[in-house]
Amino acid sequence: MFMRLPKVLIVLAALTSIAAAQTAAKNEAAPKFVTVPITLDQNRVIIDVYLPLPDGTTKRVRGWVDTGDSELQMSPRAAKVMGLAVTCGASDCSASQPSEVMVGTMKISLGASKDIKIPLRPEAAATVMVPGMSAEIKIPSTVLRNYDVLINFPDREFSIGPPGSLDFKGVKSKMLVNANTGFIQIPSKIENKNYNIGLDVGSSISFLSEELFGKLAAAHPDWPHMTGAVGAANVGEFGDDEPKWRLMRMDRLQYGPLYLTEIPVAEFDKSFSAFFEKDAGGAIAGLVGANALLNYRIGLDYAHSMAYFDLGNTFKFPEFDVVGLILRPEEDTRFTILGVADFDGKPSVPEVVAGDHLIAVDGIPVPDSTIGQVWSLLEGTPGQERKLTIERSGKQFTVTAKVQHFLGEAEENRSQKKSGKK
Repeated sequence: MFMRLPKVLIVLAALTSIAAAQTAAKNEAAPKFVTVPITLDQNRVIIDVYLPLPDGTTKRVRGWVDTGDSELQMSPRAAKVMGLAVTCGASDCSASQPSEVMVGTMKISLGASKDIKIPLRPEAAATVMVPGMSAEIKIPSTVLRNYDVLINFPDREFSIGPPGSLDFKGVKSKMLVNANTGFIQIPSKIENKNYNIGLDVGSSISFLSEELFGKLAAAHPDWPHMTGAVGAANVGEFGDDEPKWRLMRMDRLQYGPLYLTEIPVAEFDKSFSAFFEKDAGGAIAGLVGANALLNYRIGLDYAHSMAYFDLGNTFKFPEFDVVGLILRPEEDTRFTILGVADFDGKPSVPEVVAGDHLIAVDGIPVPDSTIGQVWSLLEGTPGQERKLTIERSGKQFTVTAKVQHFLGEAEENRSQKKSGKK
């Protein structure tokens, strides 16, 4: 008996060592949470996502993190490489939803079995979900609601983990979460009236409903306003409507615990607001987009219906110091000019007409770029010049355009200040 005891101890020690190694391997394979870099593209949060392939490997694609849309979407190419069985109709396609994707080293469940939307695209545009974007998959609110999420705009980082895994900081606010879609609204105030305003980091610009926008615009004609979706407001997905969009710089918005000032907002038209009402579960007064929150780290504790806002810096982003074009990215990767915004009552780029194509900015070709990349070329300091290569009826020519300070003070206010009048 005494001779066998050491052997038993050796076996037990070996088993203990194996169990410890297995536990360590399991913990390494399943981190508490992951943090990955963000690329901001037209204020939208873009991250790397790894798609599982039939042979057991993964493929890295770009993913769009969108708290304001419940629909899981994927590019045709991504669906093809994943081996999904795709069924197409007249305008779009669908396939059985894959069970998970990877963000960093963490498996992210895509939820209950459901069809994934795959936009019908020509072969040349099969690598994107939306023209003018690099993303091949959207991570929507229906996926995000099952996790802790931290969108760190100042440090350009995105963190995600199981409920309870993230340590949130900053001032907190109750958030109203639609149980079916994960759409978030924050209790807010505008001019001492209560509203529930959506939280949509997937949107490059903030919006107000047609009714609320009209009411505020009528009450405050002195607030900077304009017509035409330039700069951050040029979403690019809503075609011929964007030249008609009304924009306004709202004086103040109490958004949960935050006091946001001089917020640029666009007006929902009725068809556009219906898109968000579907996810909100009813009428919506508006939504705060990424443009208003670029100085914050935004923590989303879905399990406890709490949002956290941690101020990272106080930088004022010159989001409307741009050349006044309104663009639509096309399936063939070109950019059509839908219109030109007025500045001080005159067309800001008079040599350009709707239907022209933007070919290059300062000699840098724009086809195959994202809309965010194009706008980074069109922005600058007011008064700076940009040389635009324009195509019209198959012929190219060059136009010199100035960067203007849109959504600034009205011309009469600037004139009064210069003259000292009130």
